Amino acid sequence: MQAIKETNFKFKGQTGFYRGKVRDVYYFGDKMAMVATDRISAFDVVLPRAIPDKGRVLNQIAAFNLTATKPIVSNWVIATPDPNVTIGFKCETFAVEMVVRGYLAGHAWREYKSGKRKICGVPLPDGLKENDKLPHPIITPTTKASVGHDEDISREEIISREIVSKSDYETLEDYTFKLFSKGSELAANRNLILVDTKYEFGKQNGKIYLIDEIHTPDSSRYFYKEGYEQRQKIGEQQKQLSKEFVRQWLIENGFQGKDGQQVPEMTDPIVKNISDRYKELYQQVIGQPIAEINYSNILERIEASIVNSIN
Repeated sequence: MQAIKETNFKFKGQTGFYRGKVRDVYYFGDKMAMVATDRISAFDVVLPRAIPDKGRVLNQIAAFNLTATKPIVSNWVIATPDPNVTIGFKCETFAVEMVVRGYLAGHAWREYKSGKRKICGVPLPDGLKENDKLPHPIITPTTKASVGHDEDISREEIISREIVSKSDYETLEDYTFKLFSKGSELAANRNLILVDTKYEFGKQNGKIYLIDEIHTPDSSRYFYKEGYEQRQKIGEQQKQLSKEFVRQWLIENGFQGKDGQQVPEMTDPIVKNISDRYKELYQQVIGQPIAEINYSNILERIEASIVNSIN
């Protein structure tokens, strides 16, 4: 199996290019073509090996969820002409990611376990265990760093530092809670629990749009609904579908993205296991296995899909 580590296309009419952690973005005036590559990042570090099928899994799950949430908020998507490609509006991005949590897991749990009872200015009660359901969903925003680590930030800081205006931030909050509610409903339909996720927003011509991917294993954490209560009761780890298992593998092997730390060797079995987990989540969310594809001409196919969509 091949993996798409990067693309280096040159298009007629192209006005810019940006390589993110996991996506290659081609700009065409007020439109953009986003290629979901198979790169994978954790702790804000791009890992050395790409994961076969990861890009198209994320892109197709995102397309499904963006369509399902369009009645809540308009989104940036114009078309999805290829499993790895999305064409959309170029928006001025808000410099915060709206992280919303319904359960105490991942980064929030690590902060809580260290003794913190306030995360991003949001108070949390004593006595919670890892993966417990929170009294109500909370938003724990982060700054959106183009390089390096995103950082936790409070609602009050965002507004006082004028990173986002008060009126716009209140709109983002409203959209975030509504999107999380819809995402939780969609997850429940597939016997999953949407634990936490993040949303990104942008503006074009004064209108707010939901941008980027949503409800994917890179931006979200899911638990299996069946057996959740019993596992919590006996203190057993939850069975989850998310990128957290990659983070845990890295932590167990001495890597958390800190200076001087080395990424552990990504062997073929580890890469295959990660790829299989992504495909498992696709099947859980979409309800059918991801289709097999021919990898022999994958870059040509992606390039042609962009040419045909932009022209």
